Amino acid sequence: MLIMAGSSCRVLGVKVARELDTRLGDIDSKRFPDGELYVRIGEEVSGQAVALLQSMYLSPNDFLIEYLLAADALRDLGARSILGIIPYFAYARQDRRFKPGEAISCRTVADLLRLVGTSEIYTVDAHLHRIRGLSEIFKIPTRELTVVPLLSTYIRENFRLERPIVVGPDEESEQWARVTAEILGCDYDVFEKRRLGPREVEVTPRRSNVSGRDIVVIDDIISTGGTIVETLGVLKKLGVQKVVVACVHPLLVEQALARIYEAGAYAVVGTDTVMGPASVVSVAPVIADALRTK
Repeated sequence: MLIMAGSSCRVLGVKVARELDTRLGDIDSKRFPDGELYVRIGEEVSGQAVALLQSMYLSPNDFLIEYLLAADALRDLGARSILGIIPYFAYARQDRRFKPGEAISCRTVADLLRLVGTSEIYTVDAHLHRIRGLSEIFKIPTRELTVVPLLSTYIRENFRLERPIVVGPDEESEQWARVTAEILGCDYDVFEKRRLGPREVEVTPRRSNVSGRDIVVIDDIISTGGTIVETLGVLKKLGVQKVVVACVHPLLVEQALARIYEAGAYAVVGTDTVMGPASVVSVAPVIADALRTK
């Protein structure tokens, strides 16, 4: 299988290729003065299966269009199949119409990815709400990978935690809190979250026996950091000690990282589904393992 990567995933693409003892294929991507994107496939791909990596974070529209151009070019050049590896899948939140006239963007993006020739989609810990999996949206096969065990193992091996307990900041995070607690060999709690506005939330713990203990707060995604900051405030009032904040997708927009540290976090760790200062754990081994089974 030929490994190729868009501009959001070049470093991750190199890591995946190394895991598979191969090289990264050549894609040239640049921007014209008027803002349009230019994509050129610099490899012979006729008859080959291609894994195309592109994470859609922070500039999701550009990265989506770049993926569509690259996938369509691969199909036109005769690629036998195109496996879309999208570590961070944008537009997953809008999976239904909440107000009259709204676009169901998750479904639209899924259709676009299929129409340019993508034969299968792999994602990593997709940020889903009301659906059980991307297979409910896509009309092509999907595979949902998880990096939470690797992330949890990194925490276990790099932080000396005293009597730890894992906290999920809302009900949706319970699946990740449970896995992390199993790997750390401890209990977990899941806070109840009530959204007061677009950027304001209120969280409430279900248990209070955390005084004097170290905490791991884990979620799939941290965007503005509002939920995490609120969670840290509650934990501080409960008398906890060290708090390590972890997430799969560290978007960390609008000074979120600084706000989380200011709120009392000891460390913030994430993965390279989104490249940034907290991206300390690579998803490359998880992606490579999945590709070995193809």
